[in-house]
Amino acid sequence: MKKKLGLIVNPVAGVGGRVGLKGSDGEEILKKALELGATPESPKRAMDALERLAAIQNEIDVITYPHEMGEQEARDCGFKPQVIGSIQPGKTSAKDTIDAAKALAEKDVDLILFAGGDGTARNIYDAIGSTNIPVIGIPAGVKIHSAVYATNSRNAGEVALMYLQDKIKKIQDAEVMDIDEAAFREGRVTAKLYGYLKVPHEAKLVQGLKSGRTEGEEAALNSIADHVIENMEDDVIYVIGPGTTTRAVMQKLGLQNTLLGVDVILNKKVLANDVTESQLLDLIKGKKAKIVVTIIGGQGYIFGRGNQQISPRVLREVGKENIIVIAPQSKLSALGGNPLLIDTGDYEVNNMLSGYYRVVIGLDRTMMRKAE
Repeated sequence: MKKKLGLIVNPVAGVGGRVGLKGSDGEEILKKALELGATPESPKRAMDALERLAAIQNEIDVITYPHEMGEQEARDCGFKPQVIGSIQPGKTSAKDTIDAAKALAEKDVDLILFAGGDGTARNIYDAIGSTNIPVIGIPAGVKIHSAVYATNSRNAGEVALMYLQDKIKKIQDAEVMDIDEAAFREGRVTAKLYGYLKVPHEAKLVQGLKSGRTEGEEAALNSIADHVIENMEDDVIYVIGPGTTTRAVMQKLGLQNTLLGVDVILNKKVLANDVTESQLLDLIKGKKAKIVVTIIGGQGYIFGRGNQQISPRVLREVGKENIIVIAPQSKLSALGGNPLLIDTGDYEVNNMLSGYYRVVIGLDRTMMRKAE
């Protein structure tokens, strides 16, 4: 008997990332993102995941929602999906995601594969949180605190493939988290646990829960900031990524900073605050530039989570040799032996950036860590 795979794509997930809006929840934010030239990330990422399932497309039934919520992506990958429900193309909402998940549950699917961010995971939880239907998320949002997502889109497809082939037997409860986007845009992160969803357990392919700061990090941040500042070169543009670790550099220089955005400095003075991808490309074009980023605590991401303004195009322009990774030693230790992670959405760029980094953990103190 064929296994049944439910597919849901939130077509607007992550649309605000490249243009610096830190999310896409709400009609006004979505409208603004599109006006700024944003393009959806989730359709491509959903197709990346589905391509991993091509080998068993004759052994599974794909059930999905119409048009851009899964049908289009499935057909483009060579599947012949069963399409249920109805939507207004180009005008999808959270309710459509909830309705789709409920409808797939009624079809007794073996697994739901969905593309989105934390808001999407919360919608899925609202719909099927009381059931035992397992899910795996394709990461396509700006903010991804939840532990229901694979480490990247291809690995989401790999988890689905292994589970549908009975190669993954263990199911675990994974946290569904979401934050207040209005507070997020004002520089405050207020995360809340909404519940748990069942996820096939494959530790190397599924991301962990994002963790916050630990006590005693203040001295480490100051020491890291000292190292970055002492090694800054004249007439070189520095792109400062989001986070409290990078914020310490800006504060030490006495500069205005955007906690959850990307800032640009030259000769220790602000060139621009809270830039979009296109603004960033304009600023660095034809100039020597370096990027300063930190890791996501508990997960290990250095690109692809909350810093989408530093896009594949930006990273190609700057080059791996000009990336500076900074993090307190406690964050690295918390990752155990796991590598740093890169998920830009462009696999050529991911491969270009993979390899070893000398992570700055203090003044004249570094640790070598592998990224993949």
